[in-house]
Amino acid sequence: HVQLVESGGGSVQAGGSLRLSCATSRITYSNYCVAWFRQAPGKEREAVAAIRTAGGNGVRYYADSVKGRFTISHNYATSTVYLQMNSLKPKDTAKYYCAAGGVSGGRWSTAGEYNYWGQGTQVTVS
Repeated sequence: HVQLVESGGGSVQAGGSLRLSCATSRITYSNYCVAWFRQAPGKEREAVAAIRTAGGNGVRYYADSVKGRFTISHNYATSTVYLQMNSLKPKDTAKYYCAAGGVSGGRWSTAGEYNYWGQGTQVTVS
């Protein structure tokens, strides 16, 4: 049974930073894409960033809205994927979800392509 557990959310002032963590279990990293999505009240879930694991040599993808501010990374030893968020803006306020699946690179931002989801962690920027 695959589990994804997010942590690291919280409240921060504009311009501040947060680091989100996604602890993964029972995922064979050979061909998985692990992504962060976010959803604000009344809005659709949107892709933020993704990273291809061992099979993809750590290739990273970012939404235009977060390029240069957010960085996705992963630690094989601990099976954890991180999202470092800098220069946060009020529009970044949302619930952030970790997702994993055997997703081709061109479809990394499509929520329906992911098989597994975490429960989410709230990020509030004021």
